[in-house]
Order: sequence, then structure tokens, then C-alpha cells
Amino acid sequence: MLRSILRNAGIRPDHLIRSILGWPRYARGRSAFRRLSAADDMPWGRELPILTEWDEQSGSLGAYFHQDLTVARWIHEAGPSRHVDVGSRLDGFIGNLAVFREVDVIDIRPQTQAVRNVRFHQLDLMADLPAEWTNCTDSLSCLHTIEHFGLGRYGDKIDPAGHLKGIERLQAMVAPGGTLYLSTQIGRERIDFNAHRVFAPATVLSWFSDGWQIERSAVIDDACQVSEGADAGLLKQAHCMTGVGIVAARKRG
Repeated sequence: MLRSILRNAGIRPDHLIRSILGWPRYARGRSAFRRLSAADDMPWGRELPILTEWDEQSGSLGAYFHQDLTVARWIHEAGPSRHVDVGSRLDGFIGNLAVFREVDVIDIRPQTQAVRNVRFHQLDLMADLPAEWTNCTDSLSCLHTIEHFGLGRYGDKIDPAGHLKGIERLQAMVAPGGTLYLSTQIGRERIDFNAHRVFAPATVLSWFSDGWQIERSAVIDDACQVSEGADAGLLKQAHCMTGVGIVAARKRG
């Protein structure tokens, strides 16, 4: 728990150690640059030592990255008349969608910055669903979000059944014949309070056992390897500790 508290406070012991070890390399580079640029007219501003990136990969291609690309591609291929999103990352998945289409974004938190092709709506989906949001769209996404409902992390009320209420609201928002794109963490079922829940694949599948047909699925395993399938088969076979399960489920008319 101490490690989690330190990380959330911005204190990362491993990063601190790497920074200390990286300081001599930074100092040598600074001295060399000063010497070689003695005749350069460009003034120096404040120094911002970056001490850990020499040996890192060129960008972090984690589960969010693969999830966002996968579902954005599915939606692009489907070409729905309207798309609504609940709680997905603005600086990832929503940004991908906004490149090629308009999207209505619902979140319990406010958003004051305008984004091209994005319409923001502040709404708590654990409350009663307003009439205008019932059967409101032929395409709805909720990525890496349902596992947080009711844990209080984002200002929502504490509610152990929050994820079930959220699923009920999401499914009510989709018009008959429409598609719900849902992703969540999968693995050994548990609550890692207050960060998230992790659901067993069978639990995710049970949400779509009545009145829905899973038409596509994907699994991002613990090694961030992505597999896609044309039905629910991949989820049924998934074995992860903390992977990601993704479904595209059509609501029967």
C-alpha cells in the first residue's frame, strides 16, 4: 500500500534512483554542449534535466493504446449514424474518434475545454437515466470505465453495485439493432479498492446473455498482445491476471 500511496503522490522511488544514476551522464552532455555551442547566439533558458529516457522505448504501447486503436477501427468500419461514449479517455480513444467523426461524450466529471467534433455532457449514469438518453444511439462505447463505477474514485457515490447499475444504463441507451462497445479489465475476479474492479471473463459474458449478441471480441493479455475474434470465443478462453476484454455486442430488435 505504501508504494501505491507514494506513486499517487508523485513519488516514485525507482524513478528517483534512475534519476540519480543518470545525473553524471546529464552533466557530461551539458558540459559538451556548452563547449560546442560557445559561438551560438541562441540564449539558454531554464534547465530541465531529463535523466531517465536514454534507455526507454520510443513511446508506451500499453493496453490503453491497443484498446483505443482496436475499437476506433471497429467504429470506423461500422460507420454508425450517431456515436455516444461514456467515460473513455479523452486524450486517447475520443481523440482517435474525433479525427474522422462527431461523438457525444458523457462523463460524471466536467470538461470545460472545447474539442472539435466532440460534444460534452456531464451526467451520472448511476442515477436514473434521463428520457432523452434512452434508446438514443445506434453506437455506444464505454472503455476501461465500468470497473470504476461505485468506487468513488471519480467523485461518484460509493455503491458496491455501481457496475451493475452502469451496465443497465448503458444497455438502455442503445437503440434496438445498435451496438455497445465495452471494455474492462479481466482476470481473477477481485476489487482493487479504490482503483478498479477486475472481472472474470464469464462475468463480462453474463452481461450480454439476454437480448444481446456479441459479434466481435478482443483480448489484450498480460503481455499486451492483442487477439481479435468474430464472436465471444476469445473471452471464453481468456486467461489473464489483469488483461483487457473487449466486446462489440448488438442489441436485438
